[in-house]
Amino acid sequence: MPLLIFSLVLHAYVGARLIPALEDWPLMQVLMGLGLLASIVMIPLGLTARRFKTPVVADRVAWTGMLFMGLFSSLIVLTLLRDATLLGAHLVLAAAPDAFSFEMLRTWSAAGVALLGLLMTVLGFINARRTAAVVPVDIPIAGLPADLHGFSIAQISDIHVGPTIKRGYLQSIVDVVNGLNVDMVAVTGDLVDGSVEELAQHVAPLGGLSSRHGTFFVTGNHEYYAGAHAWITELERLGLNVLMNEHVVLQHGEPVLALAGVADYSAAHFDKSHRSDPHAAIAGAPHDAGARVLLAHQPRSSSEAAKAGFHLQLSGHTHGGQFWPWNFFVRFQQPFTAGLHRVQDLWIYTSRGTGYWGPPKRFGAPSEITHLRLVTAA
Repeated sequence: MPLLIFSLVLHAYVGARLIPALEDWPLMQVLMGLGLLASIVMIPLGLTARRFKTPVVADRVAWTGMLFMGLFSSLIVLTLLRDATLLGAHLVLAAAPDAFSFEMLRTWSAAGVALLGLLMTVLGFINARRTAAVVPVDIPIAGLPADLHGFSIAQISDIHVGPTIKRGYLQSIVDVVNGLNVDMVAVTGDLVDGSVEELAQHVAPLGGLSSRHGTFFVTGNHEYYAGAHAWITELERLGLNVLMNEHVVLQHGEPVLALAGVADYSAAHFDKSHRSDPHAAIAGAPHDAGARVLLAHQPRSSSEAAKAGFHLQLSGHTHGGQFWPWNFFVRFQQPFTAGLHRVQDLWIYTSRGTGYWGPPKRFGAPSEITHLRLVTAA
């Protein structure tokens, strides 16, 4: 009920601001009204679709609700921008009454909001549903041993297997990663949105990932919403190496690489024994390790990772904002939104994610399969 009331208020605002202004286009008025009515109902239903006992029905309701959520998200932002523009127009006309026709601006801007919102949603859907592109990134590390120069990592993150992402989507990602012939694969959390019982068959393709040293996984916050302990067991059954505040030593020629992983930054809220700790994760690692790499779902683990002496942290969580304009707001919750950054002597790479959460929509923040290489710093 709170979701429904909140949804109703926001939809009423958009309807009140746009529908009367579309009086010159009665068909568009009707379509806008019907669309908003459907959206009022379907967004809350989509968010609570798991309550439907039949999986097929639950997935279809989720699909519909998430599509409406993506569309409405753009509509409300564009409506707010339109209102700011109209306010500015009032100020201009107060100083120069004959500068332009306010009624024409009012009418055409309403139509523009509707059409632009729809276009952003369609393009965002296409971007979200395609298989993520490979993004190559070189990480320069001072003093990197010659044998570790060119050490390659495929990072996938934030796939969110669930109501709208199934086995086929994940299999396409696995096929691309396997084609890279990397030294190791890193899965940096938020793999699932659902229980093992619901999604085990759809996550199974991860067992087919291949690389020289294997696949390594760390939990994201969504694993804890979905039952982290059961998922850890299932992923280990598939052959993934789950790192829980611990490290492994990868022998790569003469030198070794210390690879560590921490539980999600918020994991202690769900299980105190899973408290994220980069220092504990690297404790006891060889002092002469040629490189120290940390897998941590959230970028905000980077401050402690830098203190713990890591060379590189791989993270996700942010989705790069997923679609405009939310990419501008991620920075208020995380230190980095996407890409390669530096914290003291630590490099941190934040993936935009390989799937998506919620609305099947990516606009201005494309998904990625990251192909990282360690290289000797010049």
